[in-house]
Amino acid sequence: MPIYWLLRYGSLGPLVNLIYSPWIEGAENIPKTGAAILAPNHLSFIDSIVVPLSTSRRVTFLAKAEYFEGKGLKGFVTRNFFKSAGQIPVERGTARASNALTAAAKVLQNGGLIAIYPEGTRSPTGKLYRGRTGVARLALENNVPIIPIGLHGTREIQPPERNIPKLGRVGIKIGEPLEFSHLFEKRKDRETLRAVTDEIMKNIRDLSDQDYVDIYADEARRLLANEKRNKSKAED
Repeated sequence: MPIYWLLRYGSLGPLVNLIYSPWIEGAENIPKTGAAILAPNHLSFIDSIVVPLSTSRRVTFLAKAEYFEGKGLKGFVTRNFFKSAGQIPVERGTARASNALTAAAKVLQNGGLIAIYPEGTRSPTGKLYRGRTGVARLALENNVPIIPIGLHGTREIQPPERNIPKLGRVGIKIGEPLEFSHLFEKRKDRETLRAVTDEIMKNIRDLSDQDYVDIYADEARRLLANEKRNKSKAED
């Protein structure tokens, strides 16, 4: 049995279902067959464990390369989990990022499900941040629908600074598929990609009930770090 299915049905999946009793709304919006892109908000490390519980189909994630490069016990567990589950590492801002999109396109061309966090990284505050255009580009170039997903409760269970999850309940709210096939001829147009991305984020916001901030999550994290440093200096 492939390791993904062993994790999904033999060990990790049943354990997560037992401990966190996830509620799911809109499961019927994920097609039983055919290619599609799942686009969830990103609040916690466990999001990548929770999202596949929404469907009986295999879900392949595009995940930050950092998840494959961590050190120590946490890095070892994280790295081997993502590799075992067949996830695709993404190194943003490098030539390898396009390689990841090519690998994702192959999954879609074979009728599979790809999951990508449009924000590109976990929210540093619990708010929803501006989406990256990679999701829109992948959808338009491969002419597949995007299914927005709003995750609930995962940040409370495992915020970014916490290594071990707490007890709690999580929720998965799945929106109707977004079709952009009429924009295929404009798939390389930056304004079109931005508009499609903004539409995706609007749908995710409606599903997740998060406040929206129109800056990238990475930028928000830098601003918070600078604010913390300045506050520390002022107190010295």
